[in-house]
Amino acid sequence: MTEAVDAFTKQICEVIVGKTQAVKLAVACLLARGHLLIEDIPGVGKTTLSQALARSLGLGFQRIQFTSDLLPADILGNSIFDREQQQFVFHHGPLFSQVVLIDEVNRATAKTQSALLEAMEEHHVSADGVTHELPLLFFVIATQNPQHQVGTFPLPESQLDRFLMRIELGVPDRASERAMLLGMDRREMLKELKPVFPAETLLEIQAAVRRVHASGALLDYLQDLLDASRQRHSTGLSPRAGLALLHAAQAWALMNSREMVLPEDIQAVGVAVMAHRLGHDLEQPGQSGRTLADALLHSVPVP
Repeated sequence: MTEAVDAFTKQICEVIVGKTQAVKLAVACLLARGHLLIEDIPGVGKTTLSQALARSLGLGFQRIQFTSDLLPADILGNSIFDREQQQFVFHHGPLFSQVVLIDEVNRATAKTQSALLEAMEEHHVSADGVTHELPLLFFVIATQNPQHQVGTFPLPESQLDRFLMRIELGVPDRASERAMLLGMDRREMLKELKPVFPAETLLEIQAAVRRVHASGALLDYLQDLLDASRQRHSTGLSPRAGLALLHAAQAWALMNSREMVLPEDIQAVGVAVMAHRLGHDLEQPGQSGRTLADALLHSVPVP
């Protein structure tokens, strides 16, 4: 399985040059059955990364552009009266896909943002008292503009907690940017991407991630991190965050050909999992979630 994941990661890195660590975190998020939030300025490859992930697995892909006038029904779907059947028929919205890119998620109002909560957590949508199941493989990638930009609405803590990871791409280094300038157009590269392995293999890998062993000592370390966050910060890490950290670490261990989770696996994914959950600390204004998460990892002793 590790060889298949390596080939998958390598193909994406050929499109997203100079951002190997960010790509690996995105792959780990997918393998851990989480959802991904990418926060960065426009034009650094957030949409390209999303399309590359979907095309490299042959999965269905939908892109939804969030705007201030978008309504929940625009993404979930509508019940429309069918004259022939003499009843209302639910028509699926663009959210009913395997990989869904929510572009500029913080440009929509809180009402529309909250429409994603049930889908991301329960993998189904309720409309008119009827539950509609989403695809078995369901991966949400949301992009977010920095909050200082005009026309953005901050994501509430409950929404942020549904994302297993938040990552940043940033601008590439000079050598990688030169390779991008001289290379093939990214849109053409996306068209040429072929699935590395089928969706069934991805389901098998996701199941294998949950079987990666976590020892009692490792779980003690994870709980020490959770306890320290609750003692030091007004918005400490929730039990859901603890599960997210464990599953992400299991995925990272599998990607590195290990059958058990090590403390360095938690440290590798820790900032991406914890930063957006600690960024709302009212007692420590002015400090970013990344700074708080990094300080937490450095202060809790490793067993």
